[in-house]
Amino acid sequence: MPILNKDMTLCISLSARPSNNGTRFHNHLYGQLDLNWIYKAFAPTNLEQAIAGVRGLGIRGCAVSMPYKEDVIALVDEMDPSAKAIDSVNTIVNTNGHLKAYNTDYTAIEQLLATNSVPTDYSVLVQGAGGMAKATVAALRDAGFTDVTVIARNEAAGRALAEQYGFSWRAALDGGMADMIVNVTPIGMAGGAGADALSFPPEAIDAAKLVFDVVALPAETPLIRAARAAGKPVITGADVATIQALEQFVLYTGVRPTADQVRAAEEFTRAQ
Repeated sequence: MPILNKDMTLCISLSARPSNNGTRFHNHLYGQLDLNWIYKAFAPTNLEQAIAGVRGLGIRGCAVSMPYKEDVIALVDEMDPSAKAIDSVNTIVNTNGHLKAYNTDYTAIEQLLATNSVPTDYSVLVQGAGGMAKATVAALRDAGFTDVTVIARNEAAGRALAEQYGFSWRAALDGGMADMIVNVTPIGMAGGAGADALSFPPEAIDAAKLVFDVVALPAETPLIRAARAAGKPVITGADVATIQALEQFVLYTGVRPTADQVRAAEEFTRAQ
């Protein structure tokens, strides 16, 4: 990483519980590509002021994590179709004070479903109804899945999300089983109240053919550990984080790293 200087380009992330994953991934790529850039994570105390700072200080890029993916919509100037289609933002690009919002979470989910060859006739339970759940449910629908149930205690949000994509909603799991279970809640996230909790009960894990947890920190969440112990194939939040961060990097810099460079950045990130 170059020494801090006045010509350095700054990118940031905004999250209620920031991690070092994004900072390590982006900064490692800056170093490999000899870019005079730096990436820093923040936990904003005032979202509106934070976004005003992005605009006013000429911060080039801003990643957006839970719980701000929907709240930032009113604070940007333009919505890319990737964000507008699902009313959820995870990336903001600042071009001379014009803030354009994108969603690379959708891209990551879409790619992972394809690269893992997940059969579209699988029944799916998606637990959660926030911004990341929107990206996940939209990607499932667009990939051709038809038997999807959204599990969310908030009936208004859960039912609206399910019905928007032609799926069903339930308030609780209530013993439900599916071929693929997907956690898009903060349960299992390091630093949270449910850091040590299972987002799905053991019987649902045992019945599943594939377990997917979008929580990226830690890379091995309680759900992923339980699924591996049960011999189940998994897709992890770390997988999601790598792809969405790569697509953010390209949006910010206009440079697409090689597969080897991405692999090196991913290994550096996971070695923390």
